[in-house]
Amino acid sequence: MSLTSFPSNQRMLLEGAFAAALAVADPKRIVPEYLAKIFPSGMEPKGRCLIVGAGKASASMATALEAYAKQHWPMIQLDGVVLTRYGHASPTHHIKIIEAGHPVPDQAGMDGAAEILKLVNQLGFGDTLIVLVSGGGSSLLTLPQPGITIADMRKTTEALLHCGAPIEEMNVVRKHLSAILGGNLARAALARGARVEALLISDVTGDHPADIASGPCAPDYSSYSDALQILAKYGMDESKIPVSVIHHLQKGDRGEIPETLKQSDVDKHQSPVRNHVIATAHRSLDAAADFCKQAGYQPIILGDTITGEARDVGLVHAAIARELTQYKEWAKPPLALISGGECTVTLPSGSKGRGGRCSEFLLSLFAASPDLKMISALAADTDGIDGSEKNAGAWFTPDMREKANAMQLRASQFQNEHDCYGFFAKLDALVYTGPTLTNVNDFRIILIDQ
Repeated sequence: MSLTSFPSNQRMLLEGAFAAALAVADPKRIVPEYLAKIFPSGMEPKGRCLIVGAGKASASMATALEAYAKQHWPMIQLDGVVLTRYGHASPTHHIKIIEAGHPVPDQAGMDGAAEILKLVNQLGFGDTLIVLVSGGGSSLLTLPQPGITIADMRKTTEALLHCGAPIEEMNVVRKHLSAILGGNLARAALARGARVEALLISDVTGDHPADIASGPCAPDYSSYSDALQILAKYGMDESKIPVSVIHHLQKGDRGEIPETLKQSDVDKHQSPVRNHVIATAHRSLDAAADFCKQAGYQPIILGDTITGEARDVGLVHAAIARELTQYKEWAKPPLALISGGECTVTLPSGSKGRGGRCSEFLLSLFAASPDLKMISALAADTDGIDGSEKNAGAWFTPDMREKANAMQLRASQFQNEHDCYGFFAKLDALVYTGPTLTNVNDFRIILIDQ
């Protein structure tokens, strides 16, 4: 990761905490650790070793796996296919990397997903399937069920994104339209007697394997009925969602087509299916907290499951910072408030907006705290891309308020236009990392100085 150097101590601390959060989720570090646990000496993969996967971090996971295998499994032949977002590729020798569309799926993703399923269907008894999964895998593994086109999937995803549906609800719908998600990839491997070991980098609240990239190898707890209820909740009728999608979900609800993979389906087979969560948002928050503590700040982790409208979450964080600034009975500055999770941004009809949920949160925090002269903050997506632009997020320190006033920038005006990117761009306060090749959800930190 490369960020511009910080001219102030606060900015250096913000950068250092973010870097610490990313480092603990680096595939080069964590993939070898878990491969050694899953396949201890003398228990290396048997038969054919097929590597597949999808997500923003999956290509870098594949690179790390190849490096480990070269040293520890020199006699094992690897092959496979991994899908990642455009611009997130990583060099490999044996595993094919395909870049495709995210968050809206495209034909490249569909073709790559079809290739993955074809390879899994060629496995035999005793073979090993290693699946590398990270956030973003849901849209990248878009292989529709019969009767649904890629255009149908794209329209459905766009409609759910526009209405502000949280990622958990979007994934319930996508699972029930997919030939791979919702455990269907593991189902194909189990049918052929193959062993399944999935390594997961979590970007979802709760870190449940069924939720990470819509759980291609995990038993699913949701149903067709749940998917239909989500569409109804947001008024997604046939005027907004393709008829083919609604009819497919209705057929599933009537029991005319199979449900997603359930634990009872796994129990019928002798071959194991294991999902290993190797990186989480909370572990990254812990690493950031340790960094802040060493810098003399008392860290307070507010949690890694904070969701809701980014603007509202910014207001709540401003209130917490105000309380800690004015009333110091239980915590005295200098403090570092650290949180994760995934917010949403609901755009009004006709509004395009610029930026993403992290920058939107930060603009809300900035606008709601003009009286808090001694706070600094950074919010960024750990995958390096925050919403519609190429920045990871944004930051501000106390001197940014003076700069905004001198430039006559009104935060409320940019808020009304959902142009958080434009506001922080004018202040030269955007965070650029490029693709970090990992993804453990959003990272937020507020420093409260004395």
